[in-house]
Amino acid sequence: AGGGREQDDGQAVIAADYRSINHRVDASSLRMYRWYYSRICQWGLGLTIAMVLLLAFVERPSSLSISSDPWLRSPPWEPPCGLTESIEMVCLIIFSFDLAVKSYLIGWEEFRKSKWLVGYTVVISFSIIDWVLSVSMVCDEKLRIRRLLRPFFLLQNSSLMKKTLKCIKRTLPEIASVILLLALHLCLFTMIGMLLFAKTEWRLHFRTMPDSLTSLLVLLTTANNPDVMIPAYSLNRAYSIFFVAFSVIGTYCLMNLLTAIIYNQFRGYLLMSVQTSIIRRRLGIRAAFQVLTCKGAQQEAQQYADVGYMDREQFRKIFDELDKDRIKEHPPLPQYNSPVLQRLQVVFSHYYLTILGNAVALANVMCICTILVLNSEKSIAERDNYIMEIINLCFILYYMFEMCVKIFAFGWRGYLSYRNNIFDGFLTILLLVLQITIYVTYRLPYSHWNPSSHGVMSLWEMVRLVNMLIVFRFLRIIPDIKLMALVASTLLDLLKNLRAFAGILVVVYYVYAVFGIWLFEGNITSNFSMECGTYEQLGYWPNNFDDFAAAIILLYDVMIVNNWQAFMDAYKQFMLTIMLMTMVHLF
Repeated sequence: AGGGREQDDGQAVIAADYRSINHRVDASSLRMYRWYYSRICQWGLGLTIAMVLLLAFVERPSSLSISSDPWLRSPPWEPPCGLTESIEMVCLIIFSFDLAVKSYLIGWEEFRKSKWLVGYTVVISFSIIDWVLSVSMVCDEKLRIRRLLRPFFLLQNSSLMKKTLKCIKRTLPEIASVILLLALHLCLFTMIGMLLFAKTEWRLHFRTMPDSLTSLLVLLTTANNPDVMIPAYSLNRAYSIFFVAFSVIGTYCLMNLLTAIIYNQFRGYLLMSVQTSIIRRRLGIRAAFQVLTCKGAQQEAQQYADVGYMDREQFRKIFDELDKDRIKEHPPLPQYNSPVLQRLQVVFSHYYLTILGNAVALANVMCICTILVLNSEKSIAERDNYIMEIINLCFILYYMFEMCVKIFAFGWRGYLSYRNNIFDGFLTILLLVLQITIYVTYRLPYSHWNPSSHGVMSLWEMVRLVNMLIVFRFLRIIPDIKLMALVASTLLDLLKNLRAFAGILVVVYYVYAVFGIWLFEGNITSNFSMECGTYEQLGYWPNNFDDFAAAIILLYDVMIVNNWQAFMDAYKQFMLTIMLMTMVHLF
């Protein structure tokens, strides 16, 4: 009967969380299973994965500098040899322990069937070997292959990300035909463009086959529209037909068709995946129910016979209730004996006080906006912050009053049971601390403060910080406007549901950033061209592959597709230079 209870608890946990039912079901294994999937262990494993991924920001080349511009940045802090390696080894030990627990829980037969666990073993083993080589070379190696493998730890720990990857794999054959059609469309218009725009005086974008192909590829993303069309269009209106036809067919038809196919495949696969998870859940619930109805469990349950019995359907409904969101109940209001205090409690707990607070916050933001407009044409030394500080002080004192009377009306526990109050109260206390710091540092306000005078922070910087917090505090109105609250909650739910796709995006960024550092670190400054629209002329120097943080920002800029051709041209020139130098050395 004791074993039956253990099995029931294990099956119930699996059923509630939609996890796989292929694992050991003896009492000790189920206890380990519950411990492994407890919140503390999973949070610890997630923290370890985050730690090993974040090491890329500290490892050589380090991202610990204020600026990423190679002409402006100071030498970054480089960690001593052994620091990041020690942290990484601790993470690898934790991953090895995680692999051992998973392997034990599912057994050898299931382990051999799981490609992810086999891959997990290979990645950990290779990372340890690469780590040993790195330490033996006193951290002086140029390539750390294990950095490229680190995103695997994030992938294998998320069942949703695994399903997303499988969905992408299944989608590729479906979109291959559209991709081929896009390639044919691009090649066809490339050849037509070279034939159509053959005049030497204005064939800037169609000089050679690579130039033509690149120009139309960029046009497919609309990043160089209408720049690519202007030289020809300025001479003859009819030439616009070529570019319009290319964009309509490629960008608006084929690209949208590609998106529709991907969406349809993802929707079908994810629907099937959800159905599989529900079936797995029902199997787990049924198994738990059958364990409870076994003979030994029935004998033990006789002592609870006066409570009543439950059939399978009622047992299933318990788990349906567990899926529902918990309704948070607020603590009761404190009781006051004095009639005066009772009347004040009614007044201060009324919704109109919140409306008044929102109106005061709006007035504060409008005052800040007005003063910003008035000071926009003045230098920092000419700006007088005396009026601004007096206005902010009055508003902050009201915010403190509002917070205190709400605590009086609802009590501490009642006040903190509302998330909006926590947000509001935290910012109010922070604003008060900053204002006190300003008055202590710069003494009592007088009408000729010097904004550029420095303490720990200049007065101007502290005033700016206070104003930014006041503007940020104005977000407290969102829960009080139903339509705005609905949109905000929808956005939050969307972010939660997009975690798997965000994880895939993190993996793609991570891998491309590591490759970019290997290929282009410290080399983009060797090019120099002041031609209009180039990397150099636009001043894109901070966007480089000199460190991991800068590489992430560059990849984000490329993903936005605005002026991405400038980055492509700059690094293409660098690669051509490397190829030319290699050929010279060979000869």
